[in-house]
Amino acid sequence: MLRKVYGVDLGTSSVKIYSLSKDKKYREKNMVAIRNKRQIVAVGNEAYEMYEKTPVNIHVDCPIQNGKIANISTMEVGLYLMLKRIESYTPFGSLIYFSIPVDATAVEKRAYYTVANGRMLQNNKVMMVESPLADALALDIPLKTSKGSMLVNIGAQKTELSVIASGRVIISRSIPMGGMQMDEKIIGEVRKNYDLNIGNRTAHRLKAAMGRLNTQSKEVRKVVGIDSISGLPREEVISSSTVNEGISACADVIGAEIKSFLERTPPQIAYQIAQEGIYLAGGTARIPFIESYLGNCTGCSFRLSELFEMSTIEGLKKVIQNKELQYWASPIKQRKL
Repeated sequence: MLRKVYGVDLGTSSVKIYSLSKDKKYREKNMVAIRNKRQIVAVGNEAYEMYEKTPVNIHVDCPIQNGKIANISTMEVGLYLMLKRIESYTPFGSLIYFSIPVDATAVEKRAYYTVANGRMLQNNKVMMVESPLADALALDIPLKTSKGSMLVNIGAQKTELSVIASGRVIISRSIPMGGMQMDEKIIGEVRKNYDLNIGNRTAHRLKAAMGRLNTQSKEVRKVVGIDSISGLPREEVISSSTVNEGISACADVIGAEIKSFLERTPPQIAYQIAQEGIYLAGGTARIPFIESYLGNCTGCSFRLSELFEMSTIEGLKKVIQNKELQYWASPIKQRKL
């Protein structure tokens, strides 16, 4: 009773946290600013504001890569400070529910335990819920009775394809394609068409402002970058067609992977998926018309979740609040030596 309960979705782009005592969801950028590789300067949104603006001795790091923990110590500090902002620390520890990728190895799963029980965060009980199952719960898919449901979660650095039937993930695949790869493609298209080098933040803003996966959109935006020839700052007007060229190149890859994934799905389940439609979630699913674009690529209908990147944390919230859904959570324990 003295333990505080949290749901945590450690994403590459942002960390989503649900607090049971506050009954509220929080979201912060998954960034940590470090000075001289030792001193923590800022975390979350504050660190993101420093991204691409820091001096040489300050490095802004994302401790999650491709949806998995890449830097345990940095992730622990970031999570500790984010939880401390929500409510004061208790020595009795907390109960933390993490969303875990389906393809996570035993070592990668133990990394979540280490993050929650290190130097700063201690005495915490750690539970895990597979990410596709959390998404399915958020989308009100009846897990135990489902004969076949497919979920596509397009995140910042990866896209997770999963098929759920009879209460379990029967087939899953992760592909290294997401919002950040789209940003990189936009940077390449701007460099090719305008001889201008722009940063990742500028590319992300162009994607958010003009990204439209249809041919009817015609917009322009002014950006400032570095001239590829002279090396001097220059202002340029970027067209939406250039931005959409970069986005569509990545969307084509995702569409082809979904089509290949469906071909490996058992026929009776594939038929059920075709009847029900493919569920689409993730932060990158915010790009307008992406569901119709992927539908044209695959020949299947898509059901877009309005939760977007908050889909997984909404599923964790339901697991925490409903005792019947605790079935889908399992403990992560410390490795026995």
